[in-house]
Amino acid sequence: MHLVSSKNKQPRRKKDDWLRAALEVFEKEGIEGVRVERLARDLNVAKSGFYWHFKDRDQLYDELLGLWEQESTLDVTTSDAIVSLPPADRLLRTAYLIWVHDLTRFDLPFQAWAQRDPKVLDRVHQVYEQRLSWIRQMFRDLGFKGEDLEMRTRFFVVYHAWERTVFPQLPKAQAKRLIKRRVDLLVHP
Repeated sequence: MHLVSSKNKQPRRKKDDWLRAALEVFEKEGIEGVRVERLARDLNVAKSGFYWHFKDRDQLYDELLGLWEQESTLDVTTSDAIVSLPPADRLLRTAYLIWVHDLTRFDLPFQAWAQRDPKVLDRVHQVYEQRLSWIRQMFRDLGFKGEDLEMRTRFFVVYHAWERTVFPQLPKAQAKRLIKRRVDLLVHP
């Protein structure tokens, strides 16, 4: 009987390891680059380990969308620590979290994927609708209505979605000051 030495044994990877590896490849190469063989090679494990966690690549893709939705949107919009704040403070805290954690880092690759896949387009639209609803409610709580409400909501969402893409070298201290000023401008009529 031949026993495999523990030195030659490949590490067991968790589902999250596969998802994180897929997200990194996805950011750089788009969905076309997210292949089981590639991920196994990047993780230094056998391809068969993938099937321990996922039925197929479609399940991986679906869970990739779910991970993006959870981390870029739901973690903020369902946070008890944020929900309990007054509306202006919720807006400020949301803006800080978006910037500090680069929560929109994967938006561009997901948008690109959505342009080629109607099911993905539906999911991406759902995520953006969740974001718009979250921000809209805070401005509504501040008393804004109609076109003024919609302009402030869309400005907030679009600006914060693209700020790190357009200004990647913005120093943290300056970003924090600008976020505060921007939110102050938006919350005052």
